[in-house]
Amino acid sequence: MPRDKDLKRLARERMAKTGESYTTARAQLLAKRSVAGERLSEPELAELAGISTAALMRATEHDWGWWLDQLDDAGFRQKEHREITRFVEATFDISRWWTQSVVVGYERIVGLREIGQRREGTYDANKSKTLPVAIETLYSAFSDANIRNQWLPEIDWTVRKSTPHRSIRLDWPDGCPVELWFTSKGDTKSSVQIQHRKLASKEDIARVKGEWTERIEALTRTIVPQS
Repeated sequence: MPRDKDLKRLARERMAKTGESYTTARAQLLAKRSVAGERLSEPELAELAGISTAALMRATEHDWGWWLDQLDDAGFRQKEHREITRFVEATFDISRWWTQSVVVGYERIVGLREIGQRREGTYDANKSKTLPVAIETLYSAFSDANIRNQWLPEIDWTVRKSTPHRSIRLDWPDGCPVELWFTSKGDTKSSVQIQHRKLASKEDIARVKGEWTERIEALTRTIVPQS
């Protein structure tokens, strides 16, 4: 408890100096402690990583403390993103999406990037949604222009690469790359993970996530049968 009170006090002091929100100030302080070698609690690690321990455990069977130990022991605190990603892909049996999530979360914990920020300084907005439809239906809602125009009529994107029922990589009209990842969760349930990349600022994250929330609501009305 004293440690938590101390962190709150320091976060408020930082807010007064920098104008940051409490959440941002707290995250910056936690990151500094992690970089300095202090062992953070599991909730603190999850807070820095931006992904809950519960979600991570469901997908990988391990918590953030375990992943931190694995990657630290392998000497990745100052390595490039691609090198860490190749190691995780080659060593652990998890999906490509969760490989990226683990690597990005690790980089946030050890101070290589902020939440939402890429290593080169730009920012990403992430959105995911699970719907009660087969993966073929969900994938077609994005890949078939006739269906897509029913819920996303104002966007004319350019597809760079696609793998049926698995992923689509595209260029948004403003030039930002967008990656879509599809996962089957049974015959009548599937999910899509959206990563809207290379945004210029933190403020863009909230705006873009809000826009995707509205679009996903329209998608749901379009492809989910109404009772």
